[in-house]
Amino acid sequence: MSIVPRISHGILSLVIGNKEELLKAYMPFINNGGLFIPTTRSYQLGEEVFMLMTLMDEPDKIPVTGRVVWVTPKAAQGGRIPGIGIQLSTEDSQLVSKVETYLAGALSSGRRTNTL
Repeated sequence: MSIVPRISHGILSLVIGNKEELLKAYMPFINNGGLFIPTTRSYQLGEEVFMLMTLMDEPDKIPVTGRVVWVTPKAAQGGRIPGIGIQLSTEDSQLVSKVETYLAGALSSGRRTNTL
């Protein structure tokens, strides 16, 4: 999988290379939309995070600010990937629209994601 989170000076970096990875990372059930970021670093619910996201063939990195609303700890049951889910801010509405356009028709597929 090419979702590669890195922490550099407190900034997360997320690279999503294809539609399948985007489907696994996107959290449509979160108000304003959300993204799951694989990481082994500890975060607390409510903590604010900043991320630079590379989305498939987009030429520029997308700055994203969010609040932690989901934590999957290390050694989670069911072989789940450790990481955090962030609720996107209202300023990220264009990103949510772009993500939902990429995922048109796939959101109701019932395929397993990194969160549910």
